[in-house]
Amino acid sequence: MKKSTATAICGKGGVGKTSFTALMVNVLAARKDKRMLVIDADPACGLATSLGVTVQKTIDDIRKNVIHSTSNGRKGSRAEVLRMIEYELFSALAEEGNLALLAIGRPEDAGCYCRVNDLLKDIIADLVGNFELVIIDGEAGTEQINRRVMKTVDNLVVVSDMSKKAMDVAKMIHHVAVDNRAVDTIRMGLVLNRARSDREAEKRAGESPLELLGWIPEDETVRDYDFHGRSFFDFPDSAPSMKSVMQIADKLRFS
Repeated sequence: MKKSTATAICGKGGVGKTSFTALMVNVLAARKDKRMLVIDADPACGLATSLGVTVQKTIDDIRKNVIHSTSNGRKGSRAEVLRMIEYELFSALAEEGNLALLAIGRPEDAGCYCRVNDLLKDIIADLVGNFELVIIDGEAGTEQINRRVMKTVDNLVVVSDMSKKAMDVAKMIHHVAVDNRAVDTIRMGLVLNRARSDREAEKRAGESPLELLGWIPEDETVRDYDFHGRSFFDFPDSAPSMKSVMQIADKLRFS
């Protein structure tokens, strides 16, 4: 089994987390010798849109399909249900070169589907082992940290803009991850988006317990790509934001 390096990216909604993740995926996808799994864990599936990848099926769709099948007489053994999920899971992978994308989809419906959810977690854990790099674009806020969805990752990157609200969420993520031991990680740090200078970024970062990994300037190129729905795979290396993300990538631990 390959050694996988997992990086989870989280933060308050609206801070540019998904755009940052798309740029990071662009940087890492250039490493053609490494297979990368990108998990879009935000229910809005915004990362898939930013990368220009079409999602035909989500994990939530699979969960519903399995629940529907098993509730209509096809109970089956655990092994049979496992095979059903595994088949559906591989069919849900959207592939682009050396990258495969898996979208989680909408939040779960009311009711307890613990058996199916546990099976899905087992299958995803096995799937991760087929890739050297795993990037997770987390749901906005702290919920996935609280639920230990991202229990074991090598890098936990918290993205914030310069607002106090976003910095408060970043502090809360740090508290839940470290003080509540919700995440086992090797490297944890802060990325500040839409900063104006080193001085401004360092001053803001000084208010946080997180190490500053880097900052990204306001960049009209990002706005243009988001506005027109262009794929971040076509993003120019010369853009200020891309240069910043390249520098941040160099500070993180990748296999």
